[in-house]
Amino acid sequence: MKYSKIPLSQTIVTLCKTHNIKHIVISPGSRNAPLTIGFTHDDFFNCYSIVDERCAAFFALGIAQKLQKPVAIVCTSGSALLNYYPAIAEAYYSNIPLVVLSADRPKHLIDIGDGQTIKQKRVYGEHVLYSANLKLDLKKTDNTLPENELRIFKNIENKLERFLGLQKDIQTYNESEIHDALTMSKLDSGPVHINIPFDEPLYDIVDELSINPKPFKIQTRIDKVDEFEIKSLVDVWHNAKRKMILVGVLQPNSIEEKWIQEIADDDSIIVFTETTSNLHHPHFFPGIDKMIAPLDDDGFKNLQPDILVTIGGLIVSKKIKIFLRTYKPEHHWHVGLSRANDTFFCLEKHIKLSPNAFLAAFLPQVTHHTKSTYKSTWLGLRQKRRKLQETYLSTLPFSDFTVFNSIVKSVPKQSQLHVGNSSAIRYAQLFQIQKSVDVFCNRGTSGIDGSTSTAIGAAVATEKRTTFVTGDLSFFYDSNALWNNYIPKTFRIIVVNNQGGGIFRILPGHKNTENFDTYFETKHGLNAKHLCEMYGFEYHMASDEVSLEENLKSFYAISKQPKLLEVFTNSRVNDQILLDYFKFIK
Repeated sequence: MKYSKIPLSQTIVTLCKTHNIKHIVISPGSRNAPLTIGFTHDDFFNCYSIVDERCAAFFALGIAQKLQKPVAIVCTSGSALLNYYPAIAEAYYSNIPLVVLSADRPKHLIDIGDGQTIKQKRVYGEHVLYSANLKLDLKKTDNTLPENELRIFKNIENKLERFLGLQKDIQTYNESEIHDALTMSKLDSGPVHINIPFDEPLYDIVDELSINPKPFKIQTRIDKVDEFEIKSLVDVWHNAKRKMILVGVLQPNSIEEKWIQEIADDDSIIVFTETTSNLHHPHFFPGIDKMIAPLDDDGFKNLQPDILVTIGGLIVSKKIKIFLRTYKPEHHWHVGLSRANDTFFCLEKHIKLSPNAFLAAFLPQVTHHTKSTYKSTWLGLRQKRRKLQETYLSTLPFSDFTVFNSIVKSVPKQSQLHVGNSSAIRYAQLFQIQKSVDVFCNRGTSGIDGSTSTAIGAAVATEKRTTFVTGDLSFFYDSNALWNNYIPKTFRIIVVNNQGGGIFRILPGHKNTENFDTYFETKHGLNAKHLCEMYGFEYHMASDEVSLEENLKSFYAISKQPKLLEVFTNSRVNDQILLDYFKFIK
């Protein structure tokens, strides 16, 4: 096997292997050559070459999001690692394990005018869980010791002994820092940064390792149930007639069916789920906005819970946030291993368990279901809302609203769906997605910047076919995502092109003016056809109901290339149709 000659590179690669980090996304460069050599010459690793660092980081994020395991991204020095930053922030707020391995110049070459050098130490600030700045290996010909020490160690044997001692200290320090960073990324599920200085020559290769890292114990997370805490929660639970469980971003199959059914059987519990919750039951309440948007003060007071339990990651619905901030529950508990957000300004308790571990410990202690009409009342209203939505749809012209209705119905069973941010995820929230479809969206920072790259990474990490639904601005913003040699032939993209940022037409503001069109909605006349030709996608387009339905019939069929369907809608009607929808279902 071939290895980089540099001990520090060997140490990084060896410890990544020890920690079972198999997926390595590399962006080409020179300073990171020792790492590229080490990873690409070892069959243990699955290596990917992505030129654009922003796309590379989001591509890796998609793999890590799907596998829930750390994925490493490798870049050269300078501005390269700054291009990782949007994905790092997303990983931080979405609790996704990413490992940044950034090559750097030796300290004495920083801030002297050398090219591709910036201050890389702790460059990601508070958006990483751990920041390790490794030490440069010494060379046997090293003259970097201070002049006064060189005079002291004139004797050759003494100098060699001093060198070996310093190098041993450096090796021990580096091993410890690497191990701690990789452990934290896995256990706390988030991004870490390891900054790695390399001196030239960078490309020398050897056949044997020159390092032998000490054996580290690889830690695993164990849910520790506090029986006293569980008992205190049960006592409060029994006395509450209205309990609401609000589920944000959640991995598929996070909760066992028996606990889902136990919750569903309790008439005093309402479970609100989002599209990204991946949690389903006939008695749960997807489509939060259509449930609460038409409510008046009496309606909100009737819905106001005594206990609110939040599970999972961040919430899309602004309406539920406004509701629970205004009509606060008496108790708010958050269940989850990572941070607990005080989204509604009334957080009382953070239960640091996985949702399933908590329910497995908690529900058997609930000795009886409280008699209540809480759930039945809202189930009746839910049915009325759904019927009104179907009636409203039957009256509409071709628009974003009807397009998303058709798309959601078309997504194949047993597949995964990635949804872009902004309008796309908000429209998706209004429609029921079938239980066998896994749904993902970058809701950590809710940015449009890397959604396509993330979806492609997720597609690479699974055998399930993947569909990505996005708006035009998000798609064009991340069009370099298609510059990727790993896109499966089964990958499908649907771009809803309303020629601008349609969400800004829904928000308050002066519409249909030159200022609005240019600086808010950002009108354009672009289409995806030429991008598809350049990157080897099969291109299809639709501009009315008939052509959309015709395209969807064959869109998911086996093909020799990945496919993209571009659907054109009229931005001048979309916003009013959506606003009128909430009035209609009232």
